[in-house]
Amino acid sequence: FGQMTKQGGKLVFAPGRDRSHAMLEDVSPDARVLRGLNAAGLESGKKLYVELIGVLENGILKASEFNMARAEGRCQLPGGKEAVWAAGGNEPGWNMQAGGERVLIQRLGKTDVRLPHGEFKREGEVVSYAAAKDGNTLALRFEHKLCLDTMADAAFGWTAVVTLNGQAYKGCAWQR
Repeated sequence: FGQMTKQGGKLVFAPGRDRSHAMLEDVSPDARVLRGLNAAGLESGKKLYVELIGVLENGILKASEFNMARAEGRCQLPGGKEAVWAAGGNEPGWNMQAGGERVLIQRLGKTDVRLPHGEFKREGEVVSYAAAKDGNTLALRFEHKLCLDTMADAAFGWTAVVTLNGQAYKGCAWQR
C-alpha cells in the first residue's frame, strides 16, 4: 500500500509510511494492474493511493495483482484481523465490512444489519459467502475483475453483488 504517481513517463511507487520509492513493473495477467491504475486516473496525472500485491526486487516493484486505487486517499494500513473484505456501491448507497466475528451491511436510510462471519468460499475467480440470522439472509458474490467507481475516482480488483433479504446491491469489493 502506498502512493503511485507518473513522473516523466515512469511509474513511481512510494510505500505508505516510508520515504523510499520504487519503479513499477506490471507482471499481472492481461496488464490488470495498469488497467486498474489508469482507470483510477494515473494516466491523466492523478496521484493515487494504491493497494497492490507484488515483489520488490532491486528497486522495482513487480506488481502481480491489483486490489484498489483511488485518487483521494492517504496511506493507511490495510485491514487487520478484524477486516477481511470490504465492498460498496452507489444508487442506493451501501457498504459492507466483513471480518472478525461479523459481516456488517450499512445502507443509506436503513437500519444496519449484522450477521455472523464465517469462511468465504473461493472457486477460481469467484468468492462467495452466505449467512442467515434473526430473519435476515445474506449472499455475497465477488468476481475478480476490474470494477470502477466513477463517483469516487476509484478502481477496485473485484466486482460485488450483495444480496440482503432478496434485495441485490451491486458495486465493487476489495480485500483488506
